[in-house]
Amino acid sequence: MPNILPFAFLASVLASPGDSLRAPGLHFPVEILRDSSGIAHIRARDEHDLFFAQGWNAARDRLFQLELWRRQATGTMAEALGPRWAARDRAARLFAFRGDMTRELASYHPHGAAIVQAFVDGVNARVAQVERDPSLLPPELRRLGVRPGRWTSAVVVSRHNALASNAEQEIDLARAVRAMGVDAVRAVGTFEPDPVVLAPDSAIDVDALSDSVLAPYRLWRAPVSFVAGELVAAAPVPDEQRDGSNNWVVAGTRTASGKPLLANDPHRTIQVPSLRYWVHLTAPGWDVVGAGEPALPGVSVGHNRAGAWGLTIFGLDMEDVYVYRTDPTDARRYRYRTGWERMREIRDTIRVRGAAPQVVVLRFTRHGPVVMEDPARHLAYALRAAWLEPGTAPYLASLRLDQARTWAEFHAGAVRHLMPAENLIWADTGGTIAWQAAGIAPVRHGWTGLVPVPGDGRYEWSGFLPIAELPHVVNPPNGFVATANENNVPAGYARVDAVGRGGWADPWRVDRVREVLDTTRHATAVAMAALQHDELALPARALVPLLRALAPSDPTARWARDTLLAWDRVLAASSVPAAVYVAWERQLLRRLHERAVPAAARSYLRAVPVSRAVGWLTRPASAPTGVFGGGAGLTAARDSLLAAALTAALGDLRTRLGPDPQRWRYGQPAYHHALIRHPLSGALDEESRGALDVGPAPRGGYASTVNATGNTDNQTHGASFRLVADLADWDASLGTNTPGQSGDPRDPHYRDLFGAWAVGHYFHVPYTSGAVERAAESRTVLAPK
Repeated sequence: MPNILPFAFLASVLASPGDSLRAPGLHFPVEILRDSSGIAHIRARDEHDLFFAQGWNAARDRLFQLELWRRQATGTMAEALGPRWAARDRAARLFAFRGDMTRELASYHPHGAAIVQAFVDGVNARVAQVERDPSLLPPELRRLGVRPGRWTSAVVVSRHNALASNAEQEIDLARAVRAMGVDAVRAVGTFEPDPVVLAPDSAIDVDALSDSVLAPYRLWRAPVSFVAGELVAAAPVPDEQRDGSNNWVVAGTRTASGKPLLANDPHRTIQVPSLRYWVHLTAPGWDVVGAGEPALPGVSVGHNRAGAWGLTIFGLDMEDVYVYRTDPTDARRYRYRTGWERMREIRDTIRVRGAAPQVVVLRFTRHGPVVMEDPARHLAYALRAAWLEPGTAPYLASLRLDQARTWAEFHAGAVRHLMPAENLIWADTGGTIAWQAAGIAPVRHGWTGLVPVPGDGRYEWSGFLPIAELPHVVNPPNGFVATANENNVPAGYARVDAVGRGGWADPWRVDRVREVLDTTRHATAVAMAALQHDELALPARALVPLLRALAPSDPTARWARDTLLAWDRVLAASSVPAAVYVAWERQLLRRLHERAVPAAARSYLRAVPVSRAVGWLTRPASAPTGVFGGGAGLTAARDSLLAAALTAALGDLRTRLGPDPQRWRYGQPAYHHALIRHPLSGALDEESRGALDVGPAPRGGYASTVNATGNTDNQTHGASFRLVADLADWDASLGTNTPGQSGDPRDPHYRDLFGAWAVGHYFHVPYTSGAVERAAESRTVLAPK
């Protein structure tokens, strides 16, 4: 039976200590217990009340965050914040889902429409409560002069968090090919599985491709932040830093308990309020704990009584940029096959705070929204996006996963999980472990979608690959499955026409996870948590031994060489050699980028993958011509580059950390740290900013370690939420979140999890009724009105 309290007890708690309030729309009383980590355990008597309470509770903790979500989803930022946001609002409306909402909502769950509506009603009940009692208004909204608005189901299914970003790379890749040629681009980048077509069609005018082609797309996807005197959207973070994740599942044959263990640390923006939000949902048919995004009903990563699941991004290419020749006599017509087609138009009005309303025209071709028109060249550009198909609102399909009791039931839900494209892993108490790649996968016959294509009808999608045909495995003989965004398409896979070719991560993280798991025989939850924080740098294993060939005359350089050679290759925050290594690797990558990529292409190919760099440095003959020169002097040229990079790294460390090498610790505010900036931070004075920002804290690791903390000084992306699910004892499962469960700076749970997260400590995730009761620190009852 689910961990659910009988109705008689639910009624009796109305007289127990804690808060109680009347909520119109509920059928029965609902109890919300908040534990010491800030997790809300919601106990309801029916499904409607469960999701109503989830919406109400999310709005109680995250109303500022939810209001920003609502305005991004509906294109109404300018209405509250002024003219600077009008262009972003137009973009939001351009990319809005405009399909059949009945079909849309039914795709996520058999009760999808009712679940989403109950969640929306719960959010709106909290908004109404704030309207009645303005003291409940989050201070950020008060500072902005914004009052929260009402939600609809369309807000929940917004695609603005779509996690599909190939379109911008298409523009850059085409321009890079023009600047340096196909072979040179192929030598620098990683495009797999083969074959890969990189050369743009001869009908594409590459000179006409510019950053402005996708300007609306970038505006729509950009995070929201504010600065003093004006309100602007922050620039998006480069893809290398943006999205990643690790997950693995270990069979009972390799664990101390004989039951599987599952670990997941999805990597997204490290932000305040946190992107992830823990919740425990209990009602007839539901008993699931884990995390999702606070604006969505259900749980995207977590466990129920029977099994646990996790996810990482899988490399599907869901976007294509189409280029059209337009009619010189009528720019609203574009050439398709042998005739002209007319763009569909929608006229809309954007209300603007402090200014007149703006009337905007949104245009669409048969392929999708028109992102730019170039009348001087008689060209137009549109974005075809699979995430505009029905059923592609990110994570909502997790509602089916939340109720799965067996691998067969989980798989039935996984084959409906269209967005984001994920490596879904599963473990159940019966001992089954499995992996299924999932996502909406356009089939492209004869082309790869890596560069823009003509919209004349020669480059069409041939439907979508059934998810069941994407790669998968059940109960592998080695006793574990691990993924980390690497190219995990099996050799010889028949449907490479439906997988991405250029969006994979380097394999360093997954190689390290597999290295550890391959020697593990008695795994525990604590050991899996330690592996999530593993900071051993596999690239350093390959690169540091190359220093033996150097004989620097400078004493500090000799010290650095000897220190690195004696080092354990672990990027601990307290480590001096870690500081030296990371500075040296950065200099190596910068110099290799300058040598391998001509100046005209550097803004298009922004970095050399670490895997390529390691290959070139350990095997100089494999490097593109010109990186190390030619002839017999390749090794000497390589060694010269190693020495120059070390000298530059030491100079950088002196500048930022001072002259004493013994004080060059890696994790410190002047080097690798985590300072989480609130969206309002740039608009506030220092004292007010301190009440909202969180940190700084020292950080170890970097982008290529399992504890993936990025290659920037301030960690802006990585794992805020982590889960280690113990299928032998659900109450022994472990979790993290940062900086806290609440988004209200007045709440004690606003930043209370940050310190533990920063040093790799976890909290236990109570699940059974007794454990939840013991962990409860407060109790709220929502009662029908």
